[in-house]
Amino acid sequence: MANKTDKLNKGRLRSSNITVVISISLVLFLIGIIGMIVINANSYIDYLKEQMVIEVFFKNDRNKNNLIKNEKAQLNYLDSIQVNPYVKKAKYISKEQATYTAKKDLGVDSQSLFEEDIFPASITIALKPEYTDSVHIETIKKQIQKNVLVDEVKSDSNLLTQMNKGVRKITLGISILAGIILLIAVSLINNSIRLKIYAKRFIIKTMQLVGAKRLFIMKPFLIQSVILGAIGSAIALVLLFAVNYMLIRYNILPPIVDYSNHIILSLFILLIGILITTVSTWFATWRYLKLKIDDLYYS
Repeated sequence: MANKTDKLNKGRLRSSNITVVISISLVLFLIGIIGMIVINANSYIDYLKEQMVIEVFFKNDRNKNNLIKNEKAQLNYLDSIQVNPYVKKAKYISKEQATYTAKKDLGVDSQSLFEEDIFPASITIALKPEYTDSVHIETIKKQIQKNVLVDEVKSDSNLLTQMNKGVRKITLGISILAGIILLIAVSLINNSIRLKIYAKRFIIKTMQLVGAKRLFIMKPFLIQSVILGAIGSAIALVLLFAVNYMLIRYNILPPIVDYSNHIILSLFILLIGILITTVSTWFATWRYLKLKIDDLYYS
């Protein structure tokens, strides 16, 4: 009879641990999905911002005798532009390249529609993401326009402004959703831990009655909670990386990977899994240590 009881108790304990691990894994997986959305969204937003370029058109001197001199001055100006902190990359487009591109875009091979030298040389400047707001762009444009070689500076500021507004709205929405899911996660994990401790409330009180110190009683529960939290976090991370891999593998998402942010997300999930289970175990165990024996039947 005693062996059957022990087996039954071990089975219940194993079932309880599995339930806790599954609960932790699922809620941390949801948190991780939100985190990955944020990481990927930021990467894609930065990528889109880098596609926003400033076009610098040089003055078009049609005197062929000055062609080499002008091109050398323009290339020197390119070198001076590239050292600025706001420049991610800058590309020089010569008059010949501009003419070739125009012909290709228009589908024209002959010289009959326009002259060779009507297109000026230019520089396209891709900005670093942190400099793609309208204030920085206008400041940069004014600075570039002061150079005597420059004829005109262009950028699509309206599109950038609309994109930044959209980004702020999306970021706010994702942040609110992440906060709600985090609260749900804490609640679900806490309830699972409380049910687990509830099943052992009489054992806890018995140990206290025979003289065991509170920390001694709580220690094995806390150690087990750390282990369960770590296992649940590890399962959630495996599921997350499997999902991320499949999305990239089948070209659902472009392979823009920010490994540093993924490492931070992994550590966050691991720590939050362990923290929530440990804190929940502490409070649940402490609650039954403070209760009187008669209250155990109604708690």
